[in-house]
Amino acid sequence: MASATISSSNHSGLASPSPSLRRQAKEISGLNLSGQPRRNPKLTTTTRRLETPSTRAAKLTTRAFFWNKPKPSPEAPKPAKVQELCVYEINERDRGSPAFLRLSEKPVNSLGDLVPFTNKLYSGDLQRRLGVTSGLCVVIQHLPDKGGDRYEAIYSFYFGDYGHISVQGPYLTYQDTFLAVTGGSGIFQGVSGTVKLQQIVFPFKLFYTFYLKGIPNLPAELLGKPVPPSPGVEPSPAAKACEPHATAPNFTN
Repeated sequence: MASATISSSNHSGLASPSPSLRRQAKEISGLNLSGQPRRNPKLTTTTRRLETPSTRAAKLTTRAFFWNKPKPSPEAPKPAKVQELCVYEINERDRGSPAFLRLSEKPVNSLGDLVPFTNKLYSGDLQRRLGVTSGLCVVIQHLPDKGGDRYEAIYSFYFGDYGHISVQGPYLTYQDTFLAVTGGSGIFQGVSGTVKLQQIVFPFKLFYTFYLKGIPNLPAELLGKPVPPSPGVEPSPAAKACEPHATAPNFTN
């Protein structure tokens, strides 16, 4: 009997733990020192692997797009100075202008009739040929009691190498009017302002005074002292003959 009892014990002389003790030991081994369940290393590794180099790069790109946008550089302020420029528009009856397109098919100027035109452009002192005007007038209203018409005008003034100025607005054949300066090119790039139109002899002689903003100082040859407008004004013979010293560089013809 004594030998049988000894053989049923383990080598340490202790009896094998019962199933309930094994279960309790397993539960205890699943806890860390703080009493919280231990993390499964395999699950942790799998979770960390979800963030790959490509996903990290995507996050950085998104942050850079939204947080690191370069601020636009401030634009240089435009000159606030208002500059006056005076020119004459003269129809010398050698350009087939103006043309009357009577779309209304009425005997008098009526709404919708078109008047395309082009005339010669001279400096305000009438000493220099600058270029031409070209554009289109649309009849808005015929006013017999005022002896004229109201047009909506869209046209440009061409100054050879200096560039051009575009204008738009009302053109009244019986009184002075103001049009808006809508833009330009060359030395007139970025220009704004208004222009006063004075009818001298319809439709052959007109005098304009531009009030220009947003551009550098105009060249001196465009700023000669203007000749007061009157029906008898004429360009100088040299300007009329387009002699080289009396024209703008590469003047528009």
